[in-house]
Amino acid sequence: MTPSQRIPEERRPIGALLAPDILSLLEESPSQIAAETEELHPADLADVAEAMPFEQVPVFLAALPRERAADVLEYLDEELRARVLEAMTAEQAAALVTEMNPDERADVLEELDEDRAEEIVEEMPDVARRETEELRKYDPDSAGGLMTTQYVSVEANTSVEEALRRVRVIARSEKREAMHAVYTTDNQGRLAGVLSLRELLAAPEGAALAEVAWTEPKSVSPNADREEVAGVISNYDLVVVPVVSESGHLMGVITVDDVIDAIQEEQTEDVQKFGGMQALDEPYMQIGIFTMMKKRAGWLSILLVSEMMTTSVMQHFDAELSAVKVLALFVPLVVSSGGNSGSQATSLITRAMALREVTVADWWRVALRELPSGILLGVILGVIGIARIALWQSMGWYEYGSDAHSWEQVALTVGCSLVGIVAFGSLAGSMLPFLLRRVGFDPASASAPLVATLVDVTGLSIYFGVAWLILLR
Repeated sequence: MTPSQRIPEERRPIGALLAPDILSLLEESPSQIAAETEELHPADLADVAEAMPFEQVPVFLAALPRERAADVLEYLDEELRARVLEAMTAEQAAALVTEMNPDERADVLEELDEDRAEEIVEEMPDVARRETEELRKYDPDSAGGLMTTQYVSVEANTSVEEALRRVRVIARSEKREAMHAVYTTDNQGRLAGVLSLRELLAAPEGAALAEVAWTEPKSVSPNADREEVAGVISNYDLVVVPVVSESGHLMGVITVDDVIDAIQEEQTEDVQKFGGMQALDEPYMQIGIFTMMKKRAGWLSILLVSEMMTTSVMQHFDAELSAVKVLALFVPLVVSSGGNSGSQATSLITRAMALREVTVADWWRVALRELPSGILLGVILGVIGIARIALWQSMGWYEYGSDAHSWEQVALTVGCSLVGIVAFGSLAGSMLPFLLRRVGFDPASASAPLVATLVDVTGLSIYFGVAWLILLR
């Protein structure tokens, strides 16, 4: 894959502009790379690296100070980053990865082959290795997988002055990702309170942290999923949330930027599933064509087989279609209306479940809302359908009536069918996410195409059943 394919269009000009000069420096005077690029943001340097020939990327990173190179590595395209670490020796890769934030370090190793990741971990310093191995025990999408162990904590009985001194020492001597808040602990290391740096600076002199800190900090367990973490941060307007063990000991913290990344991934997966396909594990432009076909073909095949049931329904009502050929004109109209209403309901409930606005226990309340809503929507669409038939009949554009059936009967058939089909579609579409959650599946799997297919078959049965009652009985 070429760099031009890999880099998003809006970011490509930065790398394209700077890459030739950086490449020239690498050839003529690599020792000047650090000084010449010190004013550039690591994200911009990552753009430059992505615009280079691959073999030059490790050379470029080696020309930067190790901590700076680690920052650039965090912003690199995932595929390119994995290739770079594979190309390095285990010692070189370990030296670079060790400089990354602990949570980023664990994420990077997750992208590599398991054997290669173990080789790199073995070459890390003892403290970094233990830290990394602990984080890698957790699912990447859990709070334990998202947290970083770089935070600031002091004993609750520490004075404000002493706490400020320690914070200054930490800020000057160590890399701390989560400097947004100071956590207080009791004499056994359990989380006792929290206060922001602003609150610490504004605290009265001589006071102990226990006197000024919030004593009921919101926290999450290491096994909480990323949706729960996002909910806590959103509900309480937090910038960082602590992760505590069952015993109450502080294990790490999750910053809002990591939650935003996780939410984006979650929403991307849900959108892809809702479109009727498996979620992609890589960016669209990086995934292989055969992998893409595998992700899409399965659901398409299932939907095709499901849609075959509509053919069976049409064959079953072949006599009705032969007797009243005008019924065939409205099959797409009534069927698509049911599918659309079902897709709307599924979208609403799936999103409400993701935001924890409803739970599985609320299914009957949702049903009591969706059934009358579906009936009212069906009445609205039914009136529109009847008006359309009446208008065309009055304009002489099409003669819906016949010797046996008047156009009013045809219009009534279409109108009543729309009420039934839309009501059923709304009810079925709203209940499907609850059913999937109950059996352990992601409600986002209730894709719009799947709902539409299910409603299509039932909608045809309702349509022809109404036609039989009004026109043929």
